[in-house]
Amino acid sequence: MEKLSRENVVPLEQYAVMRAEFKKEVLAHKKNRRLPLGEHATLYFEDTLTMRYQAQEILRIEKVFEPDQIAEELEAYNPLIPDGSNWKATFMLEYEDIDERKAALEKLIGIEDRVWVKVSGFDPVYAIADEDMDRETEEKTSAVHFLRFELDAEMIKAAQNGAEIGAGIDHPEYRQKIDNLPVNIRDSLAQDLS
Repeated sequence: MEKLSRENVVPLEQYAVMRAEFKKEVLAHKKNRRLPLGEHATLYFEDTLTMRYQAQEILRIEKVFEPDQIAEELEAYNPLIPDGSNWKATFMLEYEDIDERKAALEKLIGIEDRVWVKVSGFDPVYAIADEDMDRETEEKTSAVHFLRFELDAEMIKAAQNGAEIGAGIDHPEYRQKIDNLPVNIRDSLAQDLS
């Protein structure tokens, strides 16, 4: 999958003109990359398009024009783009009520290590979480984690050939399981693999 470079990031003036249409395109694309796991957990599978949008928005908000600063931003987003042998996702624990969220994050320490995906016919693949920095303490976990699911060659081939894909969480305080992802998500994820 293509990584972000200076060549595929548009200047801010040009982005201002195309932003509304680009946002519409990205939101439609994200419908095939969002996987709720129960009421309070969601996997947002990332790819070049989702990361390009995030980078463009940050550059716009922070009004970044300098080439070295743009390169620095892109360097931060590129690790979240799949490498052809994995899926990468932003994992979010979402609670509207602040007190409920605080209590849940205290009980869900380690949940990021208990998220899995499964290609039919193979064992589950557990996430490699937060490779950039630790996002939990002894008292609580974070509401946002960055996950990588590394697949072997046989899993990749099976997924590309239409095998069902499942996902879930097996933390003692939060258990969810989806045996077969919706076809639109399954097909989108299969395209990440090479």
